[in-house]
Amino acid sequence: MCGRYGHKLCTAQRWYDFQGDSSNGLAPLDIDFSLVKEGETEGIPNGVVPYDGESLRCNKTTPTGGIACSCQDCQSSCPSVPPPPPPVAPFRLLGTDGFLVISVILLCLLILTFLLYLAMSYWVSSRRKHDQEGGQRKKKGKNSNDVSELVVHPSQVTCAEKNSLAAQALLSSGFRNWGTAMATYPLTVLLFSAIIVAIFSAGLKSIELTTDPVELWSSPNSRARQEKDFHDRNFGPFFRTNQLILTAPDRTGHVYESLLFGRLNLSEVLSKDLILELLALQQRIQNIEFWSEDLNRTASLKDVCFAPLNPSEPSLSDCAVNSLPQYFQNSVDNINKKVNMTELGVTKEVDWRDHLFYCLNSPLSFKDITDLDLSCMADYGAPVFPFLAVGGYEGDDYTNAKALIATFSLNNYARNDSKFKVAMQWEKEFLKIVQEYQKSPDSNFTFAYMAERSLEDEINRTTAEDIPIFMISYAVIFVYIAVALGEYSSWKRILVDSKFLVGLGGILVVGCSVLASMGFYSWIGIPSSLVILQVVPFLVLAVGADNIFIFVLEYQRDVRRHGEKREEQIGRVLGNVAPSMLLCSLSESVCFFLGALSTMPAVKSFALYAALAVLMDFVLQITAFVALLSLDARRQDSNRYELFCCVKVSAPHKPSEGFLLPFMRKYYAPVLLHRYTRILVMLAFIFMFCASIFLIFNVKVGLDQELAMPQDSYMLDYFKYLYKYFEVGAPVYFVTKRGYDFTTVEGMDGICSSVGCDQFSLTQKIQYATDYADKSYLGIPSNSWVDDFIDWLNPGSKCCRLYSFGPNAGKFCPASEPSFLCLEKCVPPPPDGVLRPTVEQFNRFLPDFLGNRPDLQCPKGGLGAYDTAVVRDGSGEIIASRFMAYHTPLTNSQEFTAALIKSRELALNITRGMRQIPGTSPDFEVFPYTLTNVFYEQYLTIVPEGLFNISLCLLPTFVVCCLLLGMDIRSGLLNLLTIVMIVVDTVGVMTLWSIDYNAVALINLVTAVGISVEFVSHMTRSFALSTRRTRVERAMEATANMGSAVFAGVAMTNLPGILVLALAKAQLIQIFFFRLNLVITLLGMAHGLIFLPVLLSYFGIGTVGSLVENNAILAGIEERRRYFFF
Repeated sequence: MCGRYGHKLCTAQRWYDFQGDSSNGLAPLDIDFSLVKEGETEGIPNGVVPYDGESLRCNKTTPTGGIACSCQDCQSSCPSVPPPPPPVAPFRLLGTDGFLVISVILLCLLILTFLLYLAMSYWVSSRRKHDQEGGQRKKKGKNSNDVSELVVHPSQVTCAEKNSLAAQALLSSGFRNWGTAMATYPLTVLLFSAIIVAIFSAGLKSIELTTDPVELWSSPNSRARQEKDFHDRNFGPFFRTNQLILTAPDRTGHVYESLLFGRLNLSEVLSKDLILELLALQQRIQNIEFWSEDLNRTASLKDVCFAPLNPSEPSLSDCAVNSLPQYFQNSVDNINKKVNMTELGVTKEVDWRDHLFYCLNSPLSFKDITDLDLSCMADYGAPVFPFLAVGGYEGDDYTNAKALIATFSLNNYARNDSKFKVAMQWEKEFLKIVQEYQKSPDSNFTFAYMAERSLEDEINRTTAEDIPIFMISYAVIFVYIAVALGEYSSWKRILVDSKFLVGLGGILVVGCSVLASMGFYSWIGIPSSLVILQVVPFLVLAVGADNIFIFVLEYQRDVRRHGEKREEQIGRVLGNVAPSMLLCSLSESVCFFLGALSTMPAVKSFALYAALAVLMDFVLQITAFVALLSLDARRQDSNRYELFCCVKVSAPHKPSEGFLLPFMRKYYAPVLLHRYTRILVMLAFIFMFCASIFLIFNVKVGLDQELAMPQDSYMLDYFKYLYKYFEVGAPVYFVTKRGYDFTTVEGMDGICSSVGCDQFSLTQKIQYATDYADKSYLGIPSNSWVDDFIDWLNPGSKCCRLYSFGPNAGKFCPASEPSFLCLEKCVPPPPDGVLRPTVEQFNRFLPDFLGNRPDLQCPKGGLGAYDTAVVRDGSGEIIASRFMAYHTPLTNSQEFTAALIKSRELALNITRGMRQIPGTSPDFEVFPYTLTNVFYEQYLTIVPEGLFNISLCLLPTFVVCCLLLGMDIRSGLLNLLTIVMIVVDTVGVMTLWSIDYNAVALINLVTAVGISVEFVSHMTRSFALSTRRTRVERAMEATANMGSAVFAGVAMTNLPGILVLALAKAQLIQIFFFRLNLVITLLGMAHGLIFLPVLLSYFGIGTVGSLVENNAILAGIEERRRYFFF
């Protein structure tokens, strides 16, 4: 309204001066307005009477019918817009946290139910003792491996018990014969196993490693991904950002008395020497040159820079560099320029400070109001908005900014484009210069920096640096397995009884299964990722080591029967333990295959790789590992050293149970399953479960990008500066699709925000949303190419004219041409003062507007600002358009996600309104696009997605357990309950340990289900097959025999390797691999070795029939098996 003075410096006199200036494009001639005070007559010519008419408010119509000002220009014209609804109040009951109340109620109900069960059990037991003559015979468990069996009448054996025993007998018989065959021909088995693995692994030659975060975490069919593809296809990808944020904390500001603007407080960074220093650094960066193999010549910034006003053949001065020196067109002479100026009779020197203050408040001006006669436009021809030049200020107090900002924008190219490598190379040189400057003692700045490639560089760097940590972790696990598998009876036989080569073979089996899985999926074109390389070996190692320990320890504890060959013994031992191995492996494999139904690419590919790796691991364990154990058994029978097979010892082999089994049998199991201990354990785990349910509702959802960086990364400083000093957030585009007619009056009114426009148009609704920035997360409203196009067409301006004669007669004449050549206006003056072009005029002059470079004569030209914002097809129909606004500063995942939700709600509201305009297609749509949407959209659905995936993983654990235990539903339910408690408690501890829930955590939770199966299923099966007298005795036996194997094979295999990961530099590894896996392992161990035995002692199934019945059923099954096969 005040022209070059802008709104902040506008006064009544300056407003009238602008209205009477014919150069404004609106006044027909120059008019001098003189304001006089009421009653003052001095200086007024005779006969002149000062005008004393009524002043109309901006929201009033004129007596001649002129319409009121628009809402954009007049706040009083804006309609009454109700504020957005307040956020949903927290769930509360009885005046406190509702989830806490529910958790407490659930805790009380579960404890009450358990105590009631104890009371009922005691009463039933007392009645049974009273009714039975002689009572039940009680025997104390012996401290040995002998099984005290209960003999019952065959009629007492239930159908479920018969089915369970039949299933176990069939599986055991099949695996016994299989194991005997594998142990008989070990070398042949190893050869065929190696061939199969080699065939699968050959696919690794064509492996694809996905590192693009968009490809990893955003489904191609997701809404955000489709919106990104639409935006990039029509407008091109968002440009690459390279940025510096500079501060000078050791400096002090100063006060400047300005002739035009009065007393100004200038902060420490607004110092002439610092601005010149920044300019020198900026020019050094702009002048970067390097040899490019892709271009086969010397490349520079102009080869890859974003040049909005000259995209085809840019020079260095055309490259978009936004910084404070751009207010002086990057000219040292302009910064040093001084001139004496007279204002209101006062003469004083004006300098760079006056120009800077003016430009910060009027960045769109082509000329300042000082006698310096300088433009505010950057040297590449576009404005530099203050939030792109300075930061850390309050409101619009720009001169108190605490930071200077310099941004170098490059074009974004596809990864297969040769220019992509050139851009990456330029950014590498940029980082080199900036890092050298940061180390220089001559630097007066403290600053942070980033390049577009920085995130990927830092992630790759920390991955490479942490590879040795993973290698050490696996080495520690290998050493433990090699040592723990040994059976040591004397010093002389250490090298005979050790299992170093068996342990190495077990590790190789795990490695081969991972390689085979990766090779197979590489064959069929499913890409891998770093998550797979880091998590899948750990998972398979946990599963594989457990099965290896169970198999080897069972073999070491077994005594060869009279007349039985070593190979037959190995087969019989495999028949005993392989059903349990199958139970766990099949449950986990089916779990992961079902997890592949996830829509998240990273989770889907991880699930596929893990499922096949677990399956291959089981296959290789019952083939190659059995063969290895057979060879090792032959060596041990010959009393030969493990590493020096030619050396023999004469010391006899003495069977030893080791330390763990006797400890578990004599001390741990009796204490754990003591009458009062069991009650305390149940109460403690019930409390833990209910507390975790409450904590689940308080877990944070998201992944802050800082966590992807190593702790010594320069990007952490950049994020800190970004959140502290940046006054706006990321740009957000409101994109329109095909189906809207922009050429009609109704169509233009539904978009624009100037005089005559719909008060609820697209741009007006965005404007209203910025009025509630704390709720809408929109800080700056959008510009509208429709408004500027209408202003550009205004016949009162010089923007749109036609050549009057010559070869170009009737064609568009730019404002830079002399007036006598272009006497005809593009459109006639509107009769009602509200200009709207006809359909023909719209289609004819829109291309001219979009190609017109803005200048002093015509600042409304659309080149640079809008030439890429409007996409038309061959017929001229607008098929896509975008309107750019800005988010408020967003600092964490929760804010980014909330901003995405609010922008989609606003876009939906806009869509519904625009569909009511005549001529609009019913499927027309407006959607918001921000660069970060593809990363944060997953958090809108990750909770139901996680529940779905984990539920799919839990289902097969229950089904497989029931089937392989002969439809033993009770054991299956107890198995499932324990795994569910492990997962729930894990999420609860995540809340306490500040581990956010996100896709990486979801992968680990899916892994937790798999590892929990190892902790739980072996114990459940061991209990189900025990023939001890009471549930407590059977729980003791399972805890001693199988619990010791699970502790040695799962817990102690995982823990050393996990603890090593605490040394990793990457925060992502420390949090989601060290912390979370440590929680999973400790909770799995606690539930599997403490809670589950107690749970089974209370609620496990009854004793499986008598030994007589057992033998009868086994004989029947064996007979049917022979008949079936022969």
